[in-house]
Amino acid sequence: MRRYKCFVDVGLEDLLTSVTINVEIRDLETRQHLCFLDKVEPNLTIGDVKQMFHACYPKWYPARQSMQLEPGGRALKDEEILKDLPTGTTAILYFKDLGSHLGYTTIFLAEYSGPLLVYFLFYLRLPVFYGTTNTLTSSPHSVIHLACCCHTFHYIKKAIEVLFVHRFTHGTMPLRNMIKNSYYYLGFTAWFAYYINHPLYTPPSFGKIQIALSLILFLICETGNFSVHVALNSMKADVPKAQRFPQATRNPFTWLYVFVSCPNYTYEMGSLISFAIMTQCIPAGVYAFIRFFQLTIWAREKHHKYLKDFKEYPRFRTSIIPLIL
Repeated sequence: MRRYKCFVDVGLEDLLTSVTINVEIRDLETRQHLCFLDKVEPNLTIGDVKQMFHACYPKWYPARQSMQLEPGGRALKDEEILKDLPTGTTAILYFKDLGSHLGYTTIFLAEYSGPLLVYFLFYLRLPVFYGTTNTLTSSPHSVIHLACCCHTFHYIKKAIEVLFVHRFTHGTMPLRNMIKNSYYYLGFTAWFAYYINHPLYTPPSFGKIQIALSLILFLICETGNFSVHVALNSMKADVPKAQRFPQATRNPFTWLYVFVSCPNYTYEMGSLISFAIMTQCIPAGVYAFIRFFQLTIWAREKHHKYLKDFKEYPRFRTSIIPLIL
């Protein structure tokens, strides 16, 4: 068992009268004692405790640590303060190793580059996917090439946003999350790309009208999604995060904030739905539906958080679909 002394710069009188907390850290799985933090300042946060634990065990940097008050309980947030936790003079925390982490930029670029490569492999109609008959030849249907352009544009836009637009609250993500997400993106991309680029693919039922209207909707939604992300990035940096919530700007594409809390998710759904309609591909529609389910969960969480944190938050806003959901 290791011990870590925590010293604070206080006067002698304050030192004699102040109340400190002893923090014992145990392994979540084995219940073994790992570390004992002696006389910890009660105003310190869980994030500070993770830094102290990291000093004892350098291999477990703060990003890969999860601290819980009891086995099976929730993970404590970094900003939670020790004195506010339901503990006595000795707090017992259970540590769980979250595994290796990577930076968000690296992870998202890896997740987005995979679908780009996979779609191109099917677009080229390699014999390994479709056999040697009618492969390595261009499709007579223009919508095939248009779909490839739209899919490529979608993920290149995402990569540009990762590099130049997004601000990530957390610096890293577990490596296993990247692997799981990569399987998700690659699997669905391979599924609908196989059918869209198949030699026996049939074009949309309503022909050029269906393709043109879907393309217009796709471009509008992609532009709106990008505009909202830029607006989120441009929120005044001098205003504390706890005192602001996203609102519409002069950009018309951000006016959707009047009705919903997460217009970026609304626009993303519009892009996926328009792509499915443009290609008239059932797997693309299934992917849009599953993505809609996940985006709705995230949107509702953010919406309820805004309502809880801001008394002046517009009560007529919904989460993702104006006036409905």
